[in-house]
Amino acid sequence: MGNKRKVSEINSSSMADISFLLLIFFLVTTSMNVSTGLSRRLPAPLQPNQKPEDIDIKKRNIFIVKVNSLNQLQVQGELMDVRKLKDKAKEFIQNEANDPNLPEKTMVNIDLLGNVEITKDHVISLQNDVDTQYQAYIEVQNELVAAYNELRNEFSMQKFGKKYDELPEREQMAIQQVYPQKISEAEPKNYGGIKNGKN
Repeated sequence: MGNKRKVSEINSSSMADISFLLLIFFLVTTSMNVSTGLSRRLPAPLQPNQKPEDIDIKKRNIFIVKVNSLNQLQVQGELMDVRKLKDKAKEFIQNEANDPNLPEKTMVNIDLLGNVEITKDHVISLQNDVDTQYQAYIEVQNELVAAYNELRNEFSMQKFGKKYDELPEREQMAIQQVYPQKISEAEPKNYGGIKNGKN
């Protein structure tokens, strides 16, 4: 009979200690980049006897754009094709005819431009449903940004004879005051539309 060799067992009693030491080593030596967030200047705290000021945004100054759970676009409560959104937004932002149903216009003095009547208090409220597809939301957002870009470009050609992107920074800043981009993106909410048997 041949001799059977006994295979010596590996002593694993110290493996836990080694693993623990390695873990401590990596925790101590690894540096982690912690985002500090955006720098914001907070308003001064209210005095004990001071009431918070009410913020009154007139209905005519708000342009409500919603993308529901079926990825349908609703503008001011009505269904709309996304291809018509840019022109509708431009009409709202500009209010060229000073329509009382569109944002109120205010005369402001702007560097390089003098007195200009603008819709400085307008707000575009972009809202979406929790089930809205990302692509549909981005498509709507792009149309709104394109509305501002076209208005700035048209104004630039009219005043300076150049495209907005070709202007020096000072002139671009002046046009930004005429058409400030005011798109407010709200938290996702359930605004309706049926999906997967749910309201």
